[in-house]
Amino acid sequence: MKSLFGFPFCTPSQLHSAGIVGMNQRNGRYIARYNRRELYPRVDDKLKTKLLAKEFGLNVPELYGVVEHQSEVKKLYKVLGDHKQFVIKPTQGSAGKGIMVINDRDGDLFYKASGDVQTYSELHRHVSNTLSGLYSLGGRRDKTMIEYAIKFSEAFEGFSYQGVPDIRVVTFLGYPVMAMMRLSTKASDGKANLHQGAVGVGIDLMTGRARSAVQYGRPVLEHPDTGRNLHELVVPEWEELMQLAARTYEMTELGYLGADIVLDKELGPLILELNARPGLAIQVANNAGLLPRLKRVEALSRRDRVLSTVEARVGFSQKHFA
Repeated sequence: MKSLFGFPFCTPSQLHSAGIVGMNQRNGRYIARYNRRELYPRVDDKLKTKLLAKEFGLNVPELYGVVEHQSEVKKLYKVLGDHKQFVIKPTQGSAGKGIMVINDRDGDLFYKASGDVQTYSELHRHVSNTLSGLYSLGGRRDKTMIEYAIKFSEAFEGFSYQGVPDIRVVTFLGYPVMAMMRLSTKASDGKANLHQGAVGVGIDLMTGRARSAVQYGRPVLEHPDTGRNLHELVVPEWEELMQLAARTYEMTELGYLGADIVLDKELGPLILELNARPGLAIQVANNAGLLPRLKRVEALSRRDRVLSTVEARVGFSQKHFA
């Protein structure tokens, strides 16, 4: 018997005893209670997230340009300029849908990480489809961002297949409570999406070192495509990354939040996007439940939470949850 949460041979009572947070509990007790709906646009719209982050002095990938209307698609060529590497993404997409990463360019030929070649006409059509809402939540009309493409950190060589790995940090009232790294695979088509077959690696909050790893909810020791030992994984600049995740609380005012952060080899930690409804698979990757950690933060007095600094919040999390 395999539970819905990826924990093998566990009954519902055993999952509860292990402190596993389920979907209904997450939605009712934490998201509904601590995330005001009028604040959702701050994270649901990636363009608003980026502009707000810059306002708060938080590092994000550089924005090259925005295409908002079909009549503006013709300006794509001007936005791209002479950039050889860039990312095209919808501002209201989810699960990586509609994101196109270009790693190289030869005139009007554009090369994806997989080696597939895109013509300018195909990029033009992709942007037009994005504006029509093909990739957005609920099929709503959307905007397209063209931004800086992350440069793969050499620290993660062999830990990811083609795509750039990212770090998901779940924060609660500004306290980091759990972290994992998502490593793309051949099965996930180079995307850091666990549902599509990416590897999820639980990360220790104190050291940034790998704790455990899973693919499709099952424990793994090596990357399925590269053979790299996953227990060798250590995230550099970990303290800076943790503080960046914690600072998103002041920026968004959302109590229960998932921060997706990438590590650029030249620019360091950058916020890729934020999520007001972060998934629960992070518990599977860490082989641990969120509930005891959430309760520990909730038990703090309101005065202690309000007066604590970012550094103090990170220190608390590392002391109690590492």
